[in-house]
Amino acid sequence: MAKNGGGAGNPAVLTPWPKRPARLAHAVVESLVDAIVSGTVPPGSTLPVEPELCETFGVSRITIREAVKSLEAKGLVLARQGSGTTVTQPEEWNLLDPVVLAATVQHDDELVVLDHLVGIRSALEAQMTAQAAEAATDDDMRAIERLLGRLDEETATPARFIETDVAFHDRIMQASGNRLGRSIIRTVHGQARTTYLYTGTPDTHACEQANAEHREVAERLLARDPQGAAQAMAAHIEGAWRRRRTPHPGPAAP
Repeated sequence: MAKNGGGAGNPAVLTPWPKRPARLAHAVVESLVDAIVSGTVPPGSTLPVEPELCETFGVSRITIREAVKSLEAKGLVLARQGSGTTVTQPEEWNLLDPVVLAATVQHDDELVVLDHLVGIRSALEAQMTAQAAEAATDDDMRAIERLLGRLDEETATPARFIETDVAFHDRIMQASGNRLGRSIIRTVHGQARTTYLYTGTPDTHACEQANAEHREVAERLLARDPQGAAQAMAAHIEGAWRRRRTPHPGPAAP
């Protein structure tokens, strides 16, 4: 979308779309977020002035103003009268914003953000698994056992296994009663799963290995062992990521 990023204080040069999208303001935002996060429009540089953006994207000034306000709300730019719209430093970006997070994950070639994401996921899910060990109802436990049974049946079909794997983890989070933690994990994990850098290419062996770890988590839950359940979940999430991350690329566990 963008090219020839401007240096600090200099306007960036953007290229137009090959095809005009239907949701204009959202599409402009996605294009500009991608240009900023990828470094094509680097921190400290300024976006082209409003008339140039209108011409580049083929949209009205109202649409551009709406897009710039959205970028400000996401922490990516700072618009000041007389100074233009300046790209902020990455530390200011709201990585929990779905558009920003999606672009960040897509451009995370060094896996730095994904490493951090896995660490956050491990800590939060371990905590929620401990909470589920204490708070889960009998119905919760039966639902978790049913999903584990489905996972046993689906190890030979990795595409189905991956989807049920997500449901298994989510059902444990639901049983914890921790709505905020569940919402955070669903946001960050959902975006991470959109990139091959995170998912890899799981095979039957990888699914069987992951499910052995799922079973350990389920056994600790059924035993109402908060500490053991938390440790089992953290070990599973971190171990699965190590297998996906190194060697890379290669077969990976979900």
